[in-house]
Amino acid sequence: MTRIASHRGGTLEFGDSTPAGFKATAQMALEEVEFDLHPTADGAIMVHHDATLDRTTDRTGAICEMSEAEVRAATIDYGAGSHPLSLQELCAIYRGSSVDFRCEIKPGPDRRPYADFVPKVVAVLAAEGMLARTVFSSFLIETLDELAKVTDRPRLWLVSPPVLQQLGSAGTLEVAKAHGIPEIGVQIDCADEVLMAAAKTAGLQFGCWAAHSAEQIEKALRLGVKVFTTDRPSLAVEIRKGMQQERRS
Repeated sequence: MTRIASHRGGTLEFGDSTPAGFKATAQMALEEVEFDLHPTADGAIMVHHDATLDRTTDRTGAICEMSEAEVRAATIDYGAGSHPLSLQELCAIYRGSSVDFRCEIKPGPDRRPYADFVPKVVAVLAAEGMLARTVFSSFLIETLDELAKVTDRPRLWLVSPPVLQQLGSAGTLEVAKAHGIPEIGVQIDCADEVLMAAAKTAGLQFGCWAAHSAEQIEKALRLGVKVFTTDRPSLAVEIRKGMQQERRS
């Protein structure tokens, strides 16, 4: 069965990386919750998509240059007055849920990996009892290589459309294999049966990201990809349920 991952806790349904979205996702009939992490200046790990607060909150500034208290003071747009969560708080929400983690370790405002951040993330997940339920993802090969040094948990390379175009299908798969990456994920509009078959022939698992419309969700399900992320998890669950019923009838 194709797995569904609630992207940032269901951005189009609950706002971007909101407590309400993460709590709602924890109760849904899906398999994964996708989220992004950044460090604060005083060592906290916060759940937020962008490296700055500018785009999705009422405050501005780079998270890595702010204290945890300053980040928490930001109010998330369309988030019912809520504030960014820490990784520990997210773990507490999902510890009793059947939904697993899909953790994207983000780069900083300069688009470079944060120094010594990966081991800290892995350590917190282990301490919170969630590491064994976590798949890691990144657009950066450097970050995936660093993850391989500190954990044997699955790693997923998020391949952007420009990278896929530059490297080509064969080149992309060769890079993944060269770095021991077992799974790639491509933007849903770049996915097709040919690319998926090539990935499987290369011994790689294949998924998609950014399947937000009904048409995109149906495409991912009909292709039979391993997993896809979506900003509309409730819609994805209903479409998958309907397609399963259709197959049985």
